[in-house]
Amino acid sequence: QVQLAESGGGLVQAGGSLRLSCVASGLTFSQYTMAWFRQAPGKERERVAVMTWTGSTTYYADSVKGRFTISRDNAKSTLYLQMNNVKPEDTAVYYCAASYRQTYGLASRDVYRYWGQGTQVTASS
Repeated sequence: QVQLAESGGGLVQAGGSLRLSCVASGLTFSQYTMAWFRQAPGKERERVAVMTWTGSTTYYADSVKGRFTISRDNAKSTLYLQMNNVKPEDTAVYYCAASYRQTYGLASRDVYRYWGQGTQVTASS
């Protein structure tokens, strides 16, 4: 049974930092392209950042470039999202997602088979 468990969310002041973690179990983590998505109230779920299964390529939404960093530790089966200079518009539920050896179409929710339950990030102004 595959499980993705996010943690690290919470309340942060604008300009502050948070680090989200996603621990994977039930799959061979190193073989999966991993992504962070987020969904704000009344909005569609959007891709925030992706790291391909080889670790050689990363993608970021324009809104987070230069502020957020995605990383992974295959030995710990863990995905991270370092969030710096957080803004109120970053407020959302953040989800991690996994796709087996996927290298294209990474912005689409449809290519990700496994999803976590999400962790709430609230940035106050």
